[in-house]
Amino acid sequence: MSNRTLIDAVSSKPILGKGLVKWERFAMLYARFALGTAFLSAVAGRFGIWGENTGPDSFKHFIEYTAEVNSFMPAFTIPFLAWTATIAETFLGIALILGIWLRFVVLAAAGLLVLFGSAMAISLGIKSPLDYSVFSASAGALLLARRIDSKTK
Repeated sequence: MSNRTLIDAVSSKPILGKGLVKWERFAMLYARFALGTAFLSAVAGRFGIWGENTGPDSFKHFIEYTAEVNSFMPAFTIPFLAWTATIAETFLGIALILGIWLRFVVLAAAGLLVLFGSAMAISLGIKSPLDYSVFSASAGALLLARRIDSKTK
């Protein structure tokens, strides 16, 4: 495979090759796709497209999981939190993959992940968000935001 076959989806310029700049561009693209597909995979799972709870009651299972993760929240807020997380993750996943509004999107992704990780830690213990690399993903989004900021200056 030639180094020129993998291109940046936005600029159509090669992203692999000699030098730090091209590896940096590859790493940014990889981070965007990894975060974006992780969000969309989670959404697909809660609608029964794949995962353990496939079928018509799959979103009901996600609402139950939302209640478990947010055990400190009043019960009437749980459906709202489940739908808000689903809408946010869908938007963030698509925007990350398409590379639109990147600064806002990666900061929002980092914030959503740190909120989710914190809720997991409060309700399920610190091991849970660490096992699922929630804080690592949040940190990755912040590093991506930092790189986007330095490119715009």
